[in-house]
Amino acid sequence: MDRRSFLKNTALGGSAAAATGALAAPAYAQGKRTLTMVTTWGRGLAGVHDSAQRVADSITAMSDGTLTVDLKAAGELVGAFEVFDAVTAGQADMYHGADYYFTGQHPGYAYFTAVPFGMTPQEITNWYYHGDGGALHDELGQIFGLKSFIGGNTGPQAGGWFNKEIKGPEDFNGLKFRMPGLGGKALGKLGASVQNIPGSEVYQALSSGAIDGTEWIGPWADEKAGFQEITKTYYTAGFHEPGAALSVATNRDVFDSLSSAHQKIIEVAAAEGHQWSLAQFMNNNGAALQRLQSGGVNTLEFPDSVWDAFGAATKETLDEFMDDELFAKIRNSVETSMKASSGWLTKSEGAYRAQRDRVLG
Repeated sequence: MDRRSFLKNTALGGSAAAATGALAAPAYAQGKRTLTMVTTWGRGLAGVHDSAQRVADSITAMSDGTLTVDLKAAGELVGAFEVFDAVTAGQADMYHGADYYFTGQHPGYAYFTAVPFGMTPQEITNWYYHGDGGALHDELGQIFGLKSFIGGNTGPQAGGWFNKEIKGPEDFNGLKFRMPGLGGKALGKLGASVQNIPGSEVYQALSSGAIDGTEWIGPWADEKAGFQEITKTYYTAGFHEPGAALSVATNRDVFDSLSSAHQKIIEVAAAEGHQWSLAQFMNNNGAALQRLQSGGVNTLEFPDSVWDAFGAATKETLDEFMDDELFAKIRNSVETSMKASSGWLTKSEGAYRAQRDRVLG
């Protein structure tokens, strides 16, 4: 599919033409420039909002205040799922979010957050910075007038919170479950009624019974969200997001208008934010899991029959997009890199971890 077809088949098609000559230029004041960043995160959402704020603050600090970022949380300027179109149309200058929310614009965007049975945090870092990942993100962004970088990572995400125990694949049939991205599409193949709900609205949906279960992130962010107040059934390993990256995307005309120094500052702030965010989640998850368990949460693992069903549904889901040349290019690049990284990580870190656990108990 060519670029004009993408634009024609998305909401961007209508707004881009109207915005052509009316791009909202970044604000200037006494030689300083302010960029408006919209996010997919409600203000204060543990970890993810922190990640956006970290990037925004780093850009301001590294530029010595000559480039300031005005962060708008979800709903403060546009809704959580409207940030992509807001930035492509020039209503805002940049966004911080999870790119798999935008698979309606192109399914390849899923790979820059997470796909089911996809990359761990280290694997996506390897691919993005020393493989084709960064270049492919840029190639995809060019279609929509964006300059994109990964700028956060939640680490491995939990399987989620359920109002009942999952004993087999059949238990997903008719289950109303919140799961974005291609993981949600795969879960739908098991009969689940999949919901895509912004993070700030998930607690209410679960507590009201509008959904029967939800994935969110992991123990720390989930505890902060309060899901343990609603249900005590928690699956700690999920198939859908083994290492979810977050993205920083700037309107490409805006990015091109910046000095080379300011462009590099955005790139470096995003990269630092990626590592800082991952460390924040991984540092907090262990203690949060212990608190959840002490509070009566029952932590479970899906049985092998469910994992097998996840695998079959994932392959079917990914294969459906292989007639798209760019999607196929991204998928093949990811899987090649993932196999190469995994081969060494399994034999080195994986073997070490197993021996450490055996020796130290």
